[in-house]
Amino acid sequence: MSEGFSGGCLCGDVRYESAADPVMTAHCQCVDCRKASGTGHGTHIVLPEPAYRQTGETTSYDHPADSGNIVSRHFCAHCGCAILSTNSAMPGMVFVRASSLDDPDIVSPQMVVYASRGATWDHIDPTLPRFDTIPEGGPEQVIADAM
Repeated sequence: MSEGFSGGCLCGDVRYESAADPVMTAHCQCVDCRKASGTGHGTHIVLPEPAYRQTGETTSYDHPADSGNIVSRHFCAHCGCAILSTNSAMPGMVFVRASSLDDPDIVSPQMVVYASRGATWDHIDPTLPRFDTIPEGGPEQVIADAM
């Protein structure tokens, strides 16, 4: 990926850009990501919050993850398009939804988490490393290792 990327919501009210490349990109097949995406998984681009700039208003929904940490999902207040998430266990990081990118082909997911919860019809690249839940050490360790 070249440095930086941009994206936005369906109606155009929310626009964002990043001045930096992602720390990592991953598919998540947990129940919450499946329900929030309306499909078999969510694909998240992880980056430091200071690199993320947004215009337009989002609304958020807070929900506890399996770990008990609070995941805040942010979506366009007008059209409902998913934009990003934050996780209380990882302050300072944002998880941008790859589905909202202007050019979704600029990212290459590096792993699949919560593969044990994936729908049988959701076929993700079988060559990617797969983890039944979150890899050992939790998401914080995975991100630290990627940095």
